Amino acid sequence: MYLEYEDAQARGLRRYVRLVTEALGLRGNAYFVQLDPPPANAYLALERRLPRFRDRDAALIWSEDTGWSLVVESHCGEDLIVLSYLGSDVLPAPRVVARFAEDLCDGVSSGVLEPPVRDPADVRERLAAYAAPALAG
Repeated sequence: MYLEYEDAQARGLRRYVRLVTEALGLRGNAYFVQLDPPPANAYLALERRLPRFRDRDAALIWSEDTGWSLVVESHCGEDLIVLSYLGSDVLPAPRVVARFAEDLCDGVSSGVLEPPVRDPADVRERLAAYAAPALAG
């Protein structure tokens, strides 16, 4: 999916990732969103490390193709090692993403080993819905 920097899907992705950051209680600019080249993706650095990988930084990665995954940095600094995918929903609620990361950092098994199958049209619509906060009625 190609996203223009200011279209509703791009604004929605930036807001969605910011909401995940807030759900995790992270402060500052702990994430970045990349729109071009496709696929759109995001990287969210975690403050905690995993019990099995105490010597490696951990992060959440989001891709329009695979949804959320928890990764650790490799020692060479080039590759990321995917440990687990969140599951079948490419855009789960931010609190669900936060729980996924917290469970893995606490040593609780969570997630799946295979990435989900996605519907590209559904991803675009759902990202656009995150573009602006809902207005109170």
